[in-house]
Amino acid sequence: VQLQASGGGLVQAGDSLRLSCTASGRTFRKYAWGWFRQTPGKEREVVAAISWGGLDTRYADAVKGRFTISGDRAKNTVFLQMNSLKPEDTAIYYCAAKVSDYSGTYYFTGTDYSYWGQGTLVTVSS
Repeated sequence: VQLQASGGGLVQAGDSLRLSCTASGRTFRKYAWGWFRQTPGKEREVVAAISWGGLDTRYADAVKGRFTISGDRAKNTVFLQMNSLKPEDTAIYYCAAKVSDYSGTYYFTGTDYSYWGQGTLVTVSS
């Protein structure tokens, strides 16, 4: 499975961006998804996760109320809608996927995931 992330860019504080990540390859399987981010010198951190059923989500405290994760199973695509962006949201954002047999289970740890996208850079200026 290959994951292709897109949608990053340079925006001002308070703006919005929508990241997308599409899976290709063995897409007939059921995938739970996650978004992570990393800045130089820092550990990768989880941003949001969604179950393959699409109804169960979880967010990092830093983005709760501002970011929304959603999925389109028919298109094997996951989205991250980011509103009210702050300079501290600046990072490379990575999508990740995990084969899951449980429609209501999300995964909030990076080591749970088997597949990773290449990352897309989000820069928020003040």
